[in-house]
Amino acid sequence: MSYAVKEIFLTLQGEGVHAGRRAVFVRFAGCNLWSGLERDRAKAICQFCDTDFIGMDGQGGGRFDTAGDLARAAAETWGSGIEARFVVLTGGEPMLQVDQILIDALHAEGFFIAIESNGTLAVPRTIDWICISPKAQSETVQRSGDELKLVWPQNDSNWQEMESWAFANLLLQPMDARGDSEASQSHLEQAIGFVQAHPKWRLSLQNHKILGLA
Repeated sequence: MSYAVKEIFLTLQGEGVHAGRRAVFVRFAGCNLWSGLERDRAKAICQFCDTDFIGMDGQGGGRFDTAGDLARAAAETWGSGIEARFVVLTGGEPMLQVDQILIDALHAEGFFIAIESNGTLAVPRTIDWICISPKAQSETVQRSGDELKLVWPQNDSNWQEMESWAFANLLLQPMDARGDSEASQSHLEQAIGFVQAHPKWRLSLQNHKILGLA
């Protein structure tokens, strides 16, 4: 199969347990919870996405005919040396396209593979680090992994049930209100209060935005 990729870029991981780590991001085009078009946001299952995943016109983006082509593009983006190579597969929803052939190709290039998924599709355990970000109005089928990252607040989010899922780390991330600084500050305060009240959870911030990184 071919792979539709919005962008590939070198940055630092901004969120979660691996925050601050040098990383190649491979952002896949397309999602199953929102079209990416503003006119559809109010009707979408996920209405708070802050990412552009439409098309293949971003830095390093395009259609890759083979898994090897995509893995080599990620390796070229990383640059020389294979020590501590780290790639984050994200979107959109990467599991619409990620398959075992691509996983094998990235491993062959020396990458430790992380994925950021909404959890509505099963994620193979051959991926080294599984991060799931559940959306309240969707069914989360992937209920195990390394990191559960719940964006907060979300109406009707069953965080109590999530505590019983098989994740090594439970993270709460304040919702980005997309330019509304007052709302974003309120979300941060709510997230801090939640973590103080529920110590199984830890606060996760979007450090790449704080630092002005992609």
